[in-house]
Amino acid sequence: MLRYLLATAPIALLATNAQAADAPKKQFGDPVAFADGMTLDPILDARLRWENVDRPTASDADAVTLRVRAGAEIKDKSTGLSALFEGAGTVALGRSYDAFPYVNAASNQDRNSHAVIPDPENAAINRLQIGYQNKIFGLTVGRQRITLDDQRFVGALAWRQNEQTFDAARATVNYGPISLDGTYAKSQRTVFGNDGGARKAYNGQFIFLGAGYKHKLGQVKGFAYLLDYDKTAFSNAAARSTLDSSQTYGARFVTAPYKFGKTVSLNLTGSYAKQREYGNNTKAYQVEYLAGEGNLTMGNHMVTVGYEELGASTKAANGTWSFQTPMALLHKFNGTADMFLTTPANGLRDSYVGLSGKFPKVKALPGLNYSASYHLFGSDVKSTKYGNEFDAQIGFKTRKINWLVKYADYQAKGFGVDTKKFWLQAEYAF
Repeated sequence: MLRYLLATAPIALLATNAQAADAPKKQFGDPVAFADGMTLDPILDARLRWENVDRPTASDADAVTLRVRAGAEIKDKSTGLSALFEGAGTVALGRSYDAFPYVNAASNQDRNSHAVIPDPENAAINRLQIGYQNKIFGLTVGRQRITLDDQRFVGALAWRQNEQTFDAARATVNYGPISLDGTYAKSQRTVFGNDGGARKAYNGQFIFLGAGYKHKLGQVKGFAYLLDYDKTAFSNAAARSTLDSSQTYGARFVTAPYKFGKTVSLNLTGSYAKQREYGNNTKAYQVEYLAGEGNLTMGNHMVTVGYEELGASTKAANGTWSFQTPMALLHKFNGTADMFLTTPANGLRDSYVGLSGKFPKVKALPGLNYSASYHLFGSDVKSTKYGNEFDAQIGFKTRKINWLVKYADYQAKGFGVDTKKFWLQAEYAF
């Protein structure tokens, strides 16, 4: 038997090499076929980050945190069924920061002596879902990640080490140029994790509805977000200050690029929405949201000019109140210093310009890219100048690790205090 194996091994090796030459080269982390039409897709996302907050007070902060997500998704191509499990864990390698922006007796990570960096240590089930997908219809049930449009109203908060997920059922329909999207959620799982106390999760009845139409000139979508928070989910009124129930109705459009030549194009994006109280909210207010952005692309670089307004009403019950987006990917909007995670009572106007691009010919740093922006902030009512902010970042890749260097500088005038933030991040994922 041993002689037979030794004699046939070269032939088997040649056959295997011939098959490998014909088949696409497999990468580490690619889906693995294990049965007829079934695959197992491993999930791994490891992120190491240093975040520094510098303020003109004694509340500076440094956080070195490591976040790891791991799991797998099983798919059956013949039936369209899938099942996904993903766990997540975050550890702090440095302790010079407050992990919560509120007093939290449930955890010793709230030290009340440093600036807040909301990346608490945590171990939890991040996603646990089953799904069905065919060419037209999709359904996902369980704890899941939900990102809608540009995430201005509903997102995953992926910038934080612990992301936001939802216990929900979501259905989608894509038929030709028409798209429909509907979600019912009963729990908003926050970035504060298992030690978040009353803010570990916000329970209630949440409905996200969207209907879109795609044309060669662009895309248009109407949406409705009905957020009815359960009062019993909070330990006190202060914990609910910006999470009172609301109903928001609006529309969004994105134009197709208008080409001026081979390398120059322009596209426009705009949104409008109205918001008022809903469910058990007694604030009795009506406010508007308005956003517009233009992007001029020239080769590998892009100039951005935009304006966003989160309106306020001086006629609201119990005092002036403003447009709130408590489920949004807030780090993406109104400056990366995160000074406006809660819209001020007098509203917010953000006028901004930006420049971004990439350098594909720099072989030493694959994927080298950059962005920089400048914001002017003010109120919607009472004409208050809040401040201004400069943001910049550089990203590149070495082997399979994505690197990010990021900086934000907020100069206060009528809101908050001068704040500078710096990040250095390395991430590996498949």
